[in-house]
Amino acid sequence: MAIDWSQFVELVQQNQSFLLTTHIRPDCDALGSVLGMAEVLEAVGKQVRIVNGQPTPPNLAFIDPGNRIEALEDLEGDPTADVDVVMVLDTSAWVQLGGMADVIRATSALRVIVDHHKSGDDLSAIEFKDVSAEATGALVVEVADALGVPLNAAMASPLFAAIATDTGWFRFPATSSRTYELASRLTTAGASPA
Repeated sequence: MAIDWSQFVELVQQNQSFLLTTHIRPDCDALGSVLGMAEVLEAVGKQVRIVNGQPTPPNLAFIDPGNRIEALEDLEGDPTADVDVVMVLDTSAWVQLGGMADVIRATSALRVIVDHHKSGDDLSAIEFKDVSAEATGALVVEVADALGVPLNAAMASPLFAAIATDTGWFRFPATSSRTYELASRLTTAGASPA
């Protein structure tokens, strides 16, 4: 079911600092979604930090050439201490957040979920879910559109990886004509499928 992004746009406009996170044992959709969302939010002048419950797997390090994603185990203190919004992408299950689950439970920041999975727990968050979406990366493209942010290569590369891998390189049943349109937009914006 399509998401009405008006509430999301409103909360972005009303807040300045965002912490993004995703599930442990991350795949390209998880990593690509947080990286793409970070670029989109920064394009509208927001402060963004990405902290995950586990380090990025070495075989997926290519998706984060700037080493933006921090691992909770490498930090001291509460990474949510100075943030307005904690945004969880590509999951809404406590068990999948690893050590970040305790951080999120303890935070006083507004909690937001952007996800395409059916299952999930009550994270006491505002949810933006579309279980018909082929990947969370596709939802991040929708966020960019809702915020009026033009796609660029820094957004397009991780988001292309997110969508391409979560659709099994455009073979899985969730793949539709929209998926190919998204892939076209992302390659036009600078993603390199190779």
